[in-house]
Amino acid sequence: MIPIGVVVCVMGGWCTVYLTDTLLRSSSSLKNRYETWLSSNGFTLSPFHIKWHTSIFNRLFARCAHLNPHFLYIWFNAGMVFGIVAMFGSVFLLSKTLLQTLSQMMADTPMGSHEQVLQVVVPGVNLPVSQLAYFFIAILISGVIHEFGHGVAALREQVRLNGFGMFMFVIYPGAFVDLFTTHLNLISPVQQLRIFCAGVWHNFMLCVAALSFLFLLPVFMFPFYYTDAGALVTEVMEGSPSSGPRGLFLGDLVTRLEDCPVRGVQDWDNCIQHLSHNPQAGYCVHTAKLQLSWMAGRAYKRLDGTMECCGNNSMSDLCFSYSNNVESKLFACLSVRKTIEASRTCRTNTDCQTDFIPGLCLIPSLENQTRLIRVKHPPQTDMLFVGYPSHLQYSVSLTNFVPRLGFLHPDLPVMLETFCKYLVSLSGALAVVNAVPCFALDGQWMLTAFLDATLSSVIQERNNRELIGFFFMLGGSALLAANVALGLWMVTAR
Repeated sequence: MIPIGVVVCVMGGWCTVYLTDTLLRSSSSLKNRYETWLSSNGFTLSPFHIKWHTSIFNRLFARCAHLNPHFLYIWFNAGMVFGIVAMFGSVFLLSKTLLQTLSQMMADTPMGSHEQVLQVVVPGVNLPVSQLAYFFIAILISGVIHEFGHGVAALREQVRLNGFGMFMFVIYPGAFVDLFTTHLNLISPVQQLRIFCAGVWHNFMLCVAALSFLFLLPVFMFPFYYTDAGALVTEVMEGSPSSGPRGLFLGDLVTRLEDCPVRGVQDWDNCIQHLSHNPQAGYCVHTAKLQLSWMAGRAYKRLDGTMECCGNNSMSDLCFSYSNNVESKLFACLSVRKTIEASRTCRTNTDCQTDFIPGLCLIPSLENQTRLIRVKHPPQTDMLFVGYPSHLQYSVSLTNFVPRLGFLHPDLPVMLETFCKYLVSLSGALAVVNAVPCFALDGQWMLTAFLDATLSSVIQERNNRELIGFFFMLGGSALLAANVALGLWMVTAR
């Protein structure tokens, strides 16, 4: 469900705007001045919708349209080819996404939703409220770049630009360009294609630019931050297994999980996956040390079949299994930290026979899927984690970037990284969705111009071409509507 707080804030904000607008319009002394101000500044208000239209950017659009004619010719021709490919590719992608959604619904397994290329995003449900600023700024920038492409391409094709505008519908911001329709209808279908495809082309190039910046971020941040030294802790979830006096803290640098080296966040994730899918490792303990610290305890089976030999109230002790030359399976309740401190990992007793010192391989006897994991974050004492590895993974926020100077905030690269990821995903999604041959989207005009450019010699009657385009757009609209409806259901109903 959508959080009540988000709904209350949105409804409260729009009610305030609408109430203020109504009061000003009903005031005999302020009505004329208020409506004149709205009209002169290009503002239009309606329920859940605010629109702003201006011509102050027309000169900027015109300058960009005449910068380098040869380059722009190549640029928008490349955009036309991309737009046509994206138009047909978007149908395939939406069809694949719809089949994936239907298979998840039939199997009742929402676990695979993260594998979808396209997914409906609902703020407060599958989009964290703390990241709403990234989301809306990325949407706005993607929309502005999209419309900028249309405007420049139109002016280059000698189509008059009336103005540029921005709007907000409910909570989603956007942008638009106002083109002179008569000029648009007089140019050739190929010229129209260049204009209509320019929006998705610019979204794609914005996606490429953001992706490039994301990959080159370590280079840009090198004078201020260094990488490949470990994973820096930026946040620890309060009350999680990673918190506490011997847990992880803000600014700790994690360098190793057991014997798995950690040079960055990707290594952290890979190490946790490795530890999750492999049997629990043991720890080499000298026989003398084992005899001194051994605590008597009767071993008994848990419900899952594993063995336990420590009391339920023990917070520092753990049951270990081992074998010696006499018996194949023994159990001992030992202090975890004292037992494995400075010990190396092992699988069998043979791994512990070094320097002629007798040693045994003690393996923690834990419930299925749980693990004992040593987290090294020098110079602090190792954190010992017992539980599901996924709980460790998601209870800590990490970054690859370590500040070179004390006054540098560790969250700055994280913010840039997060914003780039949103820009890549949202600009890419806008390129795909707008290319769909669907009513009221760029795909509608792209398909019409494409059919006019390719079928005019075969099907000379324009009405027949429009009829073919109508059925294509009807199918595209149904496909997009089905994806949105089922996507919303999958996100909000589960």
